[in-house]
Amino acid sequence: MTYFGPEFNAFFRELAPNNHKDWFDENRKRYEQHVKIPFQKFVQAAIQEVSLINPAVKDLEPKDAIFRINRDIRFSKDKSPYKLQMSAVIGPGGKKNFAGNGLYFELTPEHVRFYAGIYEANKDQLLAVRQGIAANLDTFQKLYQAPEFVNLFGEIRGAKNKILPKELKSLGEKEPLLYNKQFYFFCEHSEKLTESEDLMSKLLEAYRVAQPLQNFFSKLVS
Repeated sequence: MTYFGPEFNAFFRELAPNNHKDWFDENRKRYEQHVKIPFQKFVQAAIQEVSLINPAVKDLEPKDAIFRINRDIRFSKDKSPYKLQMSAVIGPGGKKNFAGNGLYFELTPEHVRFYAGIYEANKDQLLAVRQGIAANLDTFQKLYQAPEFVNLFGEIRGAKNKILPKELKSLGEKEPLLYNKQFYFFCEHSEKLTESEDLMSKLLEAYRVAQPLQNFFSKLVS
């Protein structure tokens, strides 16, 4: 089934050059009807489907998974009040657990993306991940070099440190990903996928292919 019509992306295309409260208030009914409510329904359905793979998300509520459309502009030079996308995280803890075992996705007028891995990790979590990789290097490399993973996600991405703890420095020559501060990966599809009957199946494909590496990471940061 389809969850969104052409009005979804049309709303954001029109919002882009009119990103201010007056325009949004004038078009709030459009937002509610064609963006907010359909996205809530899609996230609810996605939670139900993902819970068949990972029962830990079965009690997740859409409100705990969906990010607000309002931007945090307190420390930003860009004072545009609204995001040009809808996004959510399906995983234990929802949007409060960005270092955990979940799938983040965003629907925009430019693309549809599904992200997984570790985007935010505190100092202790980062050390645990690096030590876990060092202790299970062969397993880690097999996971991110698996053909299905490479075909869908390509590679593990993320900001890097210039130096490593002394005990990991020599191993960093064999595995450069140890320098990463983030360990995330994503796949990108055309914005046309939003209106397609294949949207849910593509989300579930991304979740399934990400799972082996996600499970590896989640054991290290839990």
